Amino acid sequence: MTDKEIAEIRRRFRTDKSNISHVRGCYVNEKKEIISEFDQSLGMMPEDDAEEMLKVLKKTLSGAKGRNLIDIEFSTQQVMESEEHKLLADLRHSKLADDETAHKLYDKIIGTLELDASYLILLAYDCYDVFSKSADGETETESTSVFNYFLCSVCPVKTGKATLSYYLPGKCFRTVAADTVLGAPELGFMYPAFDDRTTNIYGALYYTKKLNDSHDETVDALFRSKLPMPAAVEKETFAQILEEAVADDCSMRVVRTVHSQICGMIEEHKAQKVEEPPVLTKSDVVEILRYSGVADEKVDTFSEKYDEAFGENTRLNPHNIADVKTLSVKTPEATVKVAAGHGSAVETRVIDGVKYILIRADGEVEVNGVNIHI
Repeated sequence: MTDKEIAEIRRRFRTDKSNISHVRGCYVNEKKEIISEFDQSLGMMPEDDAEEMLKVLKKTLSGAKGRNLIDIEFSTQQVMESEEHKLLADLRHSKLADDETAHKLYDKIIGTLELDASYLILLAYDCYDVFSKSADGETETESTSVFNYFLCSVCPVKTGKATLSYYLPGKCFRTVAADTVLGAPELGFMYPAFDDRTTNIYGALYYTKKLNDSHDETVDALFRSKLPMPAAVEKETFAQILEEAVADDCSMRVVRTVHSQICGMIEEHKAQKVEEPPVLTKSDVVEILRYSGVADEKVDTFSEKYDEAFGENTRLNPHNIADVKTLSVKTPEATVKVAAGHGSAVETRVIDGVKYILIRADGEVEVNGVNIHI
C-alpha cells in the first residue's frame, strides 16, 4: 500500500465517515487469561466516546511506511489452502460476527504476544464505497467498487493513579479514584490490503509501535510471514558494519558524507513524487563509500559484511539509516545535533594531542538561553 492509500483509509475513522457499527474484542490480563469479552455498538455510545474509540483504531494505520507500517504478502499457495489466510478471510466474510473464528484469532495473539501489561484486542469491520477520482485527483465522482476490510488493534491497558481534583458542586477538593486507561496500539493489522484503491486478498498491512521490536512470533502465528529487520535494528546493524569495514578510516568526513548522500537520495525521491517508498541497495552504499574516498579493499569488506548481515539482494529503507532532519554527534558527555545540510559545520581535530569536536559558530551563540560573546 502507498502512503496515499493508507491516508485514504485513515480518513474514514470518523463517526461521519466510517461504516463501523460496532467494536468487539476481549480483555487479556497479565497471566494471558481472557477475563472479559465485549461487542459494543458505536451508535449506542456518546458521540465523543465513539470518536475517541475511532481515534484509537486509527493509530493502527499511523507512523512511517516501511518502519511502523509494513506490507504483508501472501503466496498463492497460502491464499488457496493455508490456515492463516483462511482465518483472515473467514473473519472478513463473517463481518467479525462469528465467535469461534474471533476466538481463533484471540488465541493466536495471546499465545505468542509478550507484553508487560494487560491489554485489549479490538476488532472493527468497515465497508468502504470507493469512489473514483476526477482528473485533478480531488473530486470524487461515481462509485467503482466496495472495499470490505477489518482492523485489529492490540492496546495496552494501564492503571492510572488516584489524583486530587476540585469538585465544583461541593466547592472543595477531593481525590478521584484510580482507573484503567486504554493506551495507544502496540501492534495491529488491516486485512485485506487496499492496493491501487481496490481489494488485494494477497496482502495485509501490519503495524508495530516499536521500531526495535516487530513482535516476530505474533507475526509468524498470524501470517506465516517474515518481516524485514526492525527499523532501529537495521540502523544499528548498518552503523556497525560500516564502522567495522572502514575501520581506521571511519572519520567524521566519511560518515558525514554517507549521511549527506543518503539524505540526498531521500529528498530527490520526494521531489520526484514517486508513490513507492525509496530504497537503499548495497550498490548504492558501495558507490557512496567510493565517492567518500574509502579504499577499495575496505569497500569490498563492507560489501561482504552487508551480505552477511542483510542478504546480498536486500534493499534497506534509507529513512532507517539516515535522519533527514539532523546529524547527531555523540560523546559520553554530550550530544550535538546539527540541522541537515549543515554537517560541514562540524569537524574533528587533534590540538596539542587532545581530540576535539569543533563547531563553526558564525552567528549568535546561546548558552542556557543567554547570548554569549566568543
